Amino acid sequence: MAEVHHRSLDRLTEIAERLREHLDADAVEDIKVHNGELTVTVRREALSDAMRYLRDQERFEMLVDATAVDYAPLRGEPRFEVIYHLLSLSQRVRLRVKVQVRSDDAWVPTVCPIYPSANPYEREIWDMFGVRIEGHPNLKRILTYDEFPGHPLRKDFPLFWQPGMSLGTTEERYEEW
Repeated sequence: MAEVHHRSLDRLTEIAERLREHLDADAVEDIKVHNGELTVTVRREALSDAMRYLRDQERFEMLVDATAVDYAPLRGEPRFEVIYHLLSLSQRVRLRVKVQVRSDDAWVPTVCPIYPSANPYEREIWDMFGVRIEGHPNLKRILTYDEFPGHPLRKDFPLFWQPGMSLGTTEERYEEW
């Protein structure tokens, strides 16, 4: 079992290196293995090319998930990471692709033309984190209502906010609870 896992990781590392060779020299920012999983961090400008290459050349047929992380209290900029999880059924391997974005320029290009399954995940990223998805065919809120103020999974969103409250008071509300 450990040998099969090791071969999969070797295969993924080779795929990541081929991706690096395919894209511009600085398009791949990082290739990292953690807990037996491979993550490739690419520049925002290279995201579409990277995803198209992984689908067409490396046979990652499915985008199975996309999400974002807000690292506001843990580090400075770039504050957000947008993360795509790809699956190759034919090779039986998974790959994670990340893009880091700054809070003052929080957007990524849509990957819906490449992976249509990204549609609801990208809407959720917009709704929950406020990271704009440029070129998305239907970018509107998916989990909150249209008039919802802010984006509830941002670290600066008030912890105990309720409809009708301003977004400015968080710690005082915590004391009241």
